Amino acid sequence: MSTTTNPPKETRSGAPAGEKVADWADGRLGVYTVAKSNMRKIFPDHWSFLLGEICLYAFVILLLTGVYLTLFFVPSMAEIEYEGSYIPMQGVLMSEAYASTLNISFDVRGGLLMREIHHWSALLFVVGIFFHMMRVFFTGAFRKPREINWLFGFALLVLAILTGLTGYSLPDDLLSGVGIRFMEGAILSVPVVGTWLQMLVFGGEFPGSLIIPRFFVAHVLLLPGLMLGLLVAHLLLVVYHKHTHFAGPGRTNDNVVGMPLFPVYMAKAGGFFFLVFGVIAMIAATTSINPVWVLGPYRPDQISTNAQPDWYLGFSEGLVRMMPGWEMVIPGGYTLNLGLLVPLIVFPLVFAVIALYPFFEGWVTKDKREHHIAERPRNAPTRTAFGVAWLSWYFVALVAGGNDIWAIHFDLSINAITWWTRISFFVLPVVVFIITRRICLGLQRRDREKVLHGRETGIIKRLPHGEFIEVHEPLSAEKRYALTAHDQPQPAEIGPPVDENGVPRKVGVVEKLRVRINRGYYGPSGQIPKPTAEEYREITSGHGHH
Repeated sequence: MSTTTNPPKETRSGAPAGEKVADWADGRLGVYTVAKSNMRKIFPDHWSFLLGEICLYAFVILLLTGVYLTLFFVPSMAEIEYEGSYIPMQGVLMSEAYASTLNISFDVRGGLLMREIHHWSALLFVVGIFFHMMRVFFTGAFRKPREINWLFGFALLVLAILTGLTGYSLPDDLLSGVGIRFMEGAILSVPVVGTWLQMLVFGGEFPGSLIIPRFFVAHVLLLPGLMLGLLVAHLLLVVYHKHTHFAGPGRTNDNVVGMPLFPVYMAKAGGFFFLVFGVIAMIAATTSINPVWVLGPYRPDQISTNAQPDWYLGFSEGLVRMMPGWEMVIPGGYTLNLGLLVPLIVFPLVFAVIALYPFFEGWVTKDKREHHIAERPRNAPTRTAFGVAWLSWYFVALVAGGNDIWAIHFDLSINAITWWTRISFFVLPVVVFIITRRICLGLQRRDREKVLHGRETGIIKRLPHGEFIEVHEPLSAEKRYALTAHDQPQPAEIGPPVDENGVPRKVGVVEKLRVRINRGYYGPSGQIPKPTAEEYREITSGHGHH
């Protein structure tokens, strides 16, 4: 009895060329096994998940356009006389960096469009990360097991801001030079070591001749490399942990409901990428941004009017403008410039509040479970109130950063605006916190009424005995489930003052603080009890239900 075996995949004759290539790759890389286990992964189809995709696509566009611009940009502060095609600047002394930027804008085919696409993509990238993180925050998608991925996203936001700072500083125009001077002042305000740090960064007295080349290396090599590594790690953790999804029938912490990666999601993602690219290209082709030829080259003795940083750094300047110009001398003869030092300390704290919040909430709740169901913001009133209060905090600083613009366009006193921002920086977040939490609680009450009594139809009915009532339409089982599927933890308790043996229990100050904060989250003032099945059956049995 003889047996036959199939030849190895690589030696099969008569197979299509595509199959031969696939067999060759699979024999060396195992791509078939990897693809088989990952191509059918499920992705939820809620619109809010597109925010993360926008960030990814904007980053890809940034890399593509950045490579093109790098081919023509000259990162040098050596002074030359401009002889390019832009006539108003001919004969003007400027750095090679500024001259090459003019050359890209007016002499390189497609150069100006690439500059515009690159800058708009950078803005969209930071905006996308910001809104993506807010979506994750307000839906509680940062909870276990995603705390590390939250930190990855936060690190990407910080790196994106630094990349934007180094990027718009490269043209060495009057606006970006003012921004670098602002950064130098912040470095000099650091006690004791400020001057040493300034010399280390600039390689000498401001502006020196090294800052543009150093920014160039950081902008095109160091920062993008770090961001690419973090982005890959972020996506790997997304695949490993799977996506969160909103509550609904059949959706639990143990599954994911949505579309498979291949072919449905990949086709939609490919189309969405070109849509994002097209929108950015349309904006870049019709709306000018950073017209460096209008501002002129940087000179230390000049400043451009209406000089404002990009929006994501505007709040840092606002912190400086809000702070009075205080100084104090400490023992040893060192002068502390509090007008810059205090904002320099508050600047990272504004971000750290959000970056460390997942760990703070985990400590307050002592919740060790894994969470894969995204919460509706109204069902976490205290967390939502914290987030909106933080946004109001950020908004006040942003207004302060453009107080002169507000004063000019709205015919207001710049001193009045400054004092309003100083007061609002401390008062407005508290007011916003209280209002937001009350709104969330009100929405919870409305959801409770809708589950128990149904949806108001606007139809008025007169009963035989003369009473007028409004007819309510009962909600579907699917809608009732979605409105009642969220968790409602019980508030923490310190426990009895003595143990089972009658020995007084010692409770630390930290534990008392945790319990107090926990009650603020989950006590009667922090959540509205959701309707129970018994309440629903009692009302729908005919007693009081219309």
